[in-house]
Amino acid sequence: MIKPVFTEKSIKEAKQGRYTFLVNLNADKMGLKSEIAKAFGVHVTSIMTMKKGGESGKNARGKNFTRLSVKKAVVTINDSEKIDAYEETKK
Repeated sequence: MIKPVFTEKSIKEAKQGRYTFLVNLNADKMGLKSEIAKAFGVHVTSIMTMKKGGESGKNARGKNFTRLSVKKAVVTINDSEKIDAYEETKK
């Protein structure tokens, strides 16, 4: 499972060749490298991964909530390549 992350920071980093994805919690870097290379047709130069633990608490109305744990991967690719999902189109 690979989903691109579209935030202001990730779009700004995409212009510099670093793309952010939400990935499976059990994914390893070598598996991610081959999956991203196959899915987008690019050459991956480095991968940084980070995990964010789940949260539980109460909202303003007193209801309990839980957020699941997520894992992000920041992928750097060759300078001459781009991933089309992150490209902005001007209207």
